[in-house]
Amino acid sequence: MASGKEFLAFVCDQLALLEGITSRRMFGEYALYWQGKVVALICDDQLFIKPTAAGRAFAGDDAQGAAPFPGAKDWLRVDERLDDPHWLAELLRRSWDELPLPAPKKPRSRRAKTARKPAQPA
Repeated sequence: MASGKEFLAFVCDQLALLEGITSRRMFGEYALYWQGKVVALICDDQLFIKPTAAGRAFAGDDAQGAAPFPGAKDWLRVDERLDDPHWLAELLRRSWDELPLPAPKKPRSRRAKTARKPAQPA
């Protein structure tokens, strides 16, 4: 089931304390970015925070491990504390600190265009 724009807007409002949160639609769901790193996913109108040791320690029992989609590893699913913007912002800050920067993208290779040789007169 795809996530709705209304839930995305609600989550982004809750994260307004963190400047620069952006989202990208992916396969009917959303990835949330902060300062160049993927920090969360919205799947089936649920918020999943990328798991880190600091994030798990801070969240404690307030975020349960759950797979955002079939075949995925467990992320931190936020349910009860979704209405607490200060707690949510702190969870993302602590998680962000431990996340690596994404690997630089390799430039796309362009196929070498072969010049057509003019036909030799016979």
